[in-house]
Amino acid sequence: MSSIQQNIEQITSQIESAQQKCGRARERVQLLAVSKTKPVEAILEAARAGQRLFGENYVQEGADKAQYFNTLHSELDLEWHFIGPIQSNKSRIVAENFTWVHTVDRSKIAQRLNDQRPVGMPPLQVLIQVNTSGESSKSGINEHEIVELAELISALPNLTLRGLMSIPENVPNYAAQLAAFQKLASLQAQLSERFSGLDTLSMGMSGDMQAAIEAGSTMVRIGTAIFGARDYA
Repeated sequence: MSSIQQNIEQITSQIESAQQKCGRARERVQLLAVSKTKPVEAILEAARAGQRLFGENYVQEGADKAQYFNTLHSELDLEWHFIGPIQSNKSRIVAENFTWVHTVDRSKIAQRLNDQRPVGMPPLQVLIQVNTSGESSKSGINEHEIVELAELISALPNLTLRGLMSIPENVPNYAAQLAAFQKLASLQAQLSERFSGLDTLSMGMSGDMQAAIEAGSTMVRIGTAIFGARDYA
């Protein structure tokens, strides 16, 4: 058994344990393996261990990996999620190579993703990124602007709005973590009163996964705990 497989099994067990603690049904929380900077060999190990969802932060790197697996390992049926900031000049690459985008935070990017989605591909599944902590260093839309952006996305034929995503302030206190995630969950509940099909809350990483799951996360983003420390050289 590879160490990556062991790590995936351990994380999966932790997710199930967190769900049990807060009375949530099993299999309601998906594991998104964050594979940025990791070689295709490591991703292949994870895929052969049963992992199907992978998240990438860098546009060209993620597109190259998606193309590699779609060409050489299509039998694995991997699902590629873009979870990094999107520059306008890179939106076409995202639209052409990913199944999900977690980081839509302005109308210009939503429109470009819609217009650049290739004919014949299914609609791009998108999440609105919300800056719940109000930190200037982080991407994400102001909570008061969510409805306007959601209305635009819902009107675009090549996009499907699935929910919200956030990267809250990094705090060690569990109560503070929980409060931040509950804020996003509350925003999604309010949004669901106006828009149907919102079934995804992308929130929670290694250090705050328990709080995210208690607050209602349906997708946690885990990288280092699966693949080990990242090499940014």
